[in-house]
Amino acid sequence: MSEPKGDFDDWSALHGNAAATGLVGGWLRFVYFLAKPLVRLGIPPNAITLGGLAVGVAAVWPASAGARWPLLAAALIGLSALLDGLDGAVAVLAQRVSRLGGRLDRVCDRVTEVCFAACLWLAGGSLLWCLAGGIAGLLHESVRSWARARGMTSIGVVTVSERPTRVLVSAMFVLSAGVYPESAPDWALVGGVVLTVTGALGLLQLLVVVRRS
Repeated sequence: MSEPKGDFDDWSALHGNAAATGLVGGWLRFVYFLAKPLVRLGIPPNAITLGGLAVGVAAVWPASAGARWPLLAAALIGLSALLDGLDGAVAVLAQRVSRLGGRLDRVCDRVTEVCFAACLWLAGGSLLWCLAGGIAGLLHESVRSWARARGMTSIGVVTVSERPTRVLVSAMFVLSAGVYPESAPDWALVGGVVLTVTGALGLLQLLVVVRRS
């Protein structure tokens, strides 16, 4: 499959001139491949964004149900993340990029991340750690938005706690809670700790770069 370089450039421009190479490039090729049929069907990118929000919120219930139900929660977290990638790809391919769409995407991203952190708590984790991890993620994105609004022209730095990392940590430990229900609280607790520690380190990385810029 040929690489849609122009579309990748558009994606990069929408994401603070982030490089679309390596794993990111591979992910984008996959997402753009899935997005093309959706463009042909005329599905609006904002509808996909809202679909991702609905799926992310829906993950909360199975996470709290115990037994093997967190397996479904982990799958819904993954599907929500996929839809979050698809909405931007559809917007670029269909030339339907808009400020409203960008704002809606950012709001939905933050809401779903709170839900993902809540999934760890509901699977048996510590409320304190999960709350701290969720807040760290929100602060991370708030600092970057603040810096870009004041002239920072790029994302600044790719930190250890970008959104893909936060989603992966949540999904991985919720999945583990479903695979090993007898030790679900332990897995969920560790997930909250990892979410918090990586969030704090990523926030520190970003603050250093923002201060220098």
